[in-house]
Amino acid sequence: MHKFITIILIAILPILNINARNYLPDYNDSIKDFRTDTENEFKFNARQLIAPGILIAAGSFGVCNKGWFHKNINLKIRDGLQDWRGDKRFTADDYIQYLPLVAHLGLSACGVKSKTTYKERIAVIATSYIALGIMVNGTKYTVKKLRPDGSKRNSFVSGHTATVFMGAELVRTEYKDASPWYGIGAYTIATGVGFLRLYNNRHWVSDVIAGAGVGILSARIGYWLLPFERKLFGWDNKEDRTLVAVPYYQPDTKSLGASFSMVF
Repeated sequence: MHKFITIILIAILPILNINARNYLPDYNDSIKDFRTDTENEFKFNARQLIAPGILIAAGSFGVCNKGWFHKNINLKIRDGLQDWRGDKRFTADDYIQYLPLVAHLGLSACGVKSKTTYKERIAVIATSYIALGIMVNGTKYTVKKLRPDGSKRNSFVSGHTATVFMGAELVRTEYKDASPWYGIGAYTIATGVGFLRLYNNRHWVSDVIAGAGVGILSARIGYWLLPFERKLFGWDNKEDRTLVAVPYYQPDTKSLGASFSMVF
């Protein structure tokens, strides 16, 4: 178990970047907003691929390597947890996985300074979820890795872990200037969910490690695309743009749909 915790901590500590100097407000400039320049901050930076890339690569290695990694990490941790767990299960991870997402949307309502508006955060979550869904489901049904409990062949990667780590990275990015502890707390929850996926015998260690990487990458994709969404929806200027959505229902085919129209 300590091997799993060590791998996760090595990967996420550089992400948290705990440095008190970065969180001291500039009292000499009362005109500046406490927020950073989000337009520049949310631009794509290749260095942001390093941490999720390492996690995804490590998890993928665990799937491809059916010898040393599977025997010494996947199987040992599964068997060790099975001896500890017995017949008990703790399925709170089905719900806890969404806590960081709730925090990402709701902390600003509690008075915490956010980088973006509420509608922008909704856009970021939606974009991140689309990216996550493509990567997780595409991988699950391509690799077809058998779960440790033998139930299904969709083990790699862990969707629960990807979801909670996506939420944790969203919280860290959105509120890191207010306090680093919001990100630390979110990543602690995410690590706990990853552990529960192992404890409940639903995933291998390699699934959880790669899922964490996919989640972090999905969150970063959401913020990378936010500047484009601001331009698309007119959130970056004062020009009037109207987006109209009209739902419809066709009784003959019993189908639902919607049509969209944008006025520039």
